[in-house]
Amino acid sequence: MRTLAITQNITVDGSIEMITDWFDPKGQASADMSDVLEESHRQDSRADALLVGRRTFEDFRSYWPLQTDDTSGITDYLNGVQKYVVSTSLTDPRWENSTVLRGDPVTEVNELKMRDGGQDIVLAGSITLAHSLIEAGLVDEYRLFVHPVVQGRGRRLFPDGYEVPRLRLLESKAFRSGIVLQRYAPAGR
Repeated sequence: MRTLAITQNITVDGSIEMITDWFDPKGQASADMSDVLEESHRQDSRADALLVGRRTFEDFRSYWPLQTDDTSGITDYLNGVQKYVVSTSLTDPRWENSTVLRGDPVTEVNELKMRDGGQDIVLAGSITLAHSLIEAGLVDEYRLFVHPVVQGRGRRLFPDGYEVPRLRLLESKAFRSGIVLQRYAPAGR
């Protein structure tokens, strides 16, 4: 069975919703993000599928394919990776290597995990979809890029009232920018 990993940028206070400007997708702020980008590429090399909800997909599609001067490699990766978008309303994804999953998200993603491929399926953004998959117990790993920011508001990674009995720390890695990668798996996996 393939690994389903949720990869999120998250604030110290647990928000993944980007209400303020704490996250720069191309890492062009004044901080040295080269080591974060290197880690991102390392993770990308182990994934052959990107899973997103419709809103995140539309946000990505309206931005990344249009980048012609992107030296980060993110545009090339996103254009090339197989993308799965969970949506009941999207008919034509209009982005290469994109497949719309129209059925029940839990069933569709469980079937995707069972398919051959061997590499990771990575869910990025997509808060509503993430909540559904977390509640269904389908998530095998959480990859949290914790930004040294307190936003004070915004939607959280875990649904309100949902409890994960115990997570096992797989890795903790600090970067020059102050961002810390924390990788967890549910205990027992």
